[in-house]
Amino acid sequence: MLGRAAITFVFAILMATTSYGQDRGAVTNLPLPRFVSLKAAEGNVRRGPSLTHRIDWVFTRRDMPLEVTAEYGHWRRVRDRDGQGGWVHYSLLSGVRTVIVERDMLTLFAKPDPKTRENAHLEMGVIARLGECGPAWCRLTADGRRGWARKETLWGVFPEEIRE
Repeated sequence: MLGRAAITFVFAILMATTSYGQDRGAVTNLPLPRFVSLKAAEGNVRRGPSLTHRIDWVFTRRDMPLEVTAEYGHWRRVRDRDGQGGWVHYSLLSGVRTVIVERDMLTLFAKPDPKTRENAHLEMGVIARLGECGPAWCRLTADGRRGWARKETLWGVFPEEIRE
């Protein structure tokens, strides 16, 4: 028979290597992690989930994609594409999906095929609205331009994510 310490160790291993109990937010029951965007022009990022916690920095790009990694009451722990983050009040976040272009002069194609017409080129760091995504391509809209880009050139969408 296993002793209490051995059972605790096995349970800790299972928790660390599986998504047991960790795939849904306790507050919203939405998937964790998930992507959202910054609704406000500015959003205070706090060290903990309350107004009494210190503000570590301020996000200043409206529509910036953020990854939600935890929930606590009205607070969401988020991180940006550089891995920086903290706790943000949920009222500053939107479910509208956006991505950041990770490749300079990214070509948007008319269809999810590099042999089709080029619709536009986007600079690195541009924030685009995310549309449908297949296994390898996503449809984007940025500054009135639309087209398809390779998924691996974007931050704000999971590699295995499919959107219709």
